[in-house]
Amino acid sequence: MAKRRTTKRDATSGPQRVVLYTRVSTREQSDSGAGLAAQESALRAEAQRRGWDVVDLLTDAGASGKSLHHRPELAKALELVDDGQADVLAVSKLDRLSRSVFDFAKLVAQADKKGWGLVALDLGVDTTTPNGRLMANVMMSVAEWERDIISQRTRDGLREKQAAGVIVGRPRVLPEPIVSRILAERAGGSSMRVIAESLTADGVPTARGKLGAVWSTSTVQAVLGQAA
Repeated sequence: MAKRRTTKRDATSGPQRVVLYTRVSTREQSDSGAGLAAQESALRAEAQRRGWDVVDLLTDAGASGKSLHHRPELAKALELVDDGQADVLAVSKLDRLSRSVFDFAKLVAQADKKGWGLVALDLGVDTTTPNGRLMANVMMSVAEWERDIISQRTRDGLREKQAAGVIVGRPRVLPEPIVSRILAERAGGSSMRVIAESLTADGVPTARGKLGAVWSTSTVQAVLGQAA
């Protein structure tokens, strides 16, 4: 018999069915059981306080939190909430779920799309409540800000390299006569500055094929390095 599904579950009406997820990253922690026991204790206490119906407790022992991949028990937990067999996925600490803000943002989006709640006890993330959703949105905004900052730094770095005459992107091949001229002038004792000024004065196109472009000493140095 097929399970009855709704497109958007009401995460505010209870009792809520919850999947508890725990994780430790090293085999030593897994063998000792201390870290897992503490996580389980905190989650079960919260479940009792809120009247949650615990559907399952799933644990990835000795698994890294750098990625959501290669964690079979997390995959099972996500399958349970995605399929409507549970309403909430709960962790004691957010880093037990993911150490990546980007991965966390993906999970929040997935939870919103599928209609289940995501709860991390340590940071007050709880997408079943207004305040918890606010915290989740703040963290997602931080993730977006980080992506923008990284992109801007990358663009600035490329512009600085281009301004210095460094060839970026796919390497361009200079015609052999131009390379031979640079090598010959260098072998004749000309400095890289003099070579660059000579190429510019003669209107020799750069590796990008631009006529009238200004040659820089760094570009001449790059040609010499490639020809070495």
